[in-house]
Amino acid sequence: MAQPRHEQVSLSETPWYHVVSRCVRRAFLCGRDQFTGMNYEHRRGWIEERMLALSNIFAIDIAAYAVMSNHYHIVLRVDAGRGMDWGTDEVLKRWTQLFNGPSSVQRYLSEGPERLSAAEATQVEEHAELYRARLHDLSWFMRVLNESIARQANQEDGVKGRFWEGRFKSQALLDEQALLAAMAYVDLNPVRAGIAQDLQGCEFTGIARRIRNVARTQAQRRKPADSSRVTCHVSRSRSSTSADHASETGKLRSEQHLKSLQPAPLIPFDPATRFEIAIPFAFEDYLELVDTLGRCIHPMKRGLIPERTPRLLLRLGMETEAFVAQSASMLKSFGPVIGAPDSLCELAARKRKQRVRGIRVSRAIFNRKAA
Repeated sequence: MAQPRHEQVSLSETPWYHVVSRCVRRAFLCGRDQFTGMNYEHRRGWIEERMLALSNIFAIDIAAYAVMSNHYHIVLRVDAGRGMDWGTDEVLKRWTQLFNGPSSVQRYLSEGPERLSAAEATQVEEHAELYRARLHDLSWFMRVLNESIARQANQEDGVKGRFWEGRFKSQALLDEQALLAAMAYVDLNPVRAGIAQDLQGCEFTGIARRIRNVARTQAQRRKPADSSRVTCHVSRSRSSTSADHASETGKLRSEQHLKSLQPAPLIPFDPATRFEIAIPFAFEDYLELVDTLGRCIHPMKRGLIPERTPRLLLRLGMETEAFVAQSASMLKSFGPVIGAPDSLCELAARKRKQRVRGIRVSRAIFNRKAA
């Protein structure tokens, strides 16, 4: 299968991206299809669980996502340093959760390296080096995600052929302002589309998952832990069988196996950390921002200006009215990179370009003096 490609930005300065992938068919990816009357709402859960499960295998962390009727958005971080630090054993164990791998790799994992010949050992190291690079590659993450979802949808529809557009699109996020704008845009997609009234109604989004997790954590603190449930969870995550391995080296393992993979948590908020490591905001401040913005961008209230500026916009020097006015088309106004004016100008100078797409919108939204 041809590997999907994303817009190459060639930036080592940022590991953050906003990614969009769209369904190629007239029929809806999720939700109710007006033409056939079929309801595909359950497919939203397929995408949500699969992307989080793959995040647990790849050196890729998810900050925000939204699964819509015929496309989905993800804001993610590619942690290449973490992936390069993985040893041979770790790399092979991770990769073979998704693909079978050649016989030498299977023997290495089942019998140990001491049972391999010198030639086989060399071959295994070569495969590990290749897999290590793939495990922090955005294109490979998207390939596995989209191929596995397409396989399920094709089986359910009883058809063959392409399910997704030929390539996904990505935008590099250069700084904190860009990350905040992308996350807010993605988390509020259901509100903007008029299919949710508020954050709690934004099903199959990162913000709804975070709100549920906070409520669950608070509930657990009020009652003693159920040790039997924890034991059951651990035993399930360790279970693995080789009977369902694909017969071909490059073929994804069966859906029965992939569905057993455990989802990774979303990237935590931590205002004390660096931009490269975690989301550098307080969750309470982010929640205030998206809640305020959601009240302004709903189709029935579009154009409403909030009475007071959310703390995050003050801290990052972002214009509230411009942020609200541009929220519907903010990411479309930029090209393959999003950032504050200084970040975009620095990039243009480094690339010896006279201009970078989106600089006008960037100046309108991000050019206020930060608090």
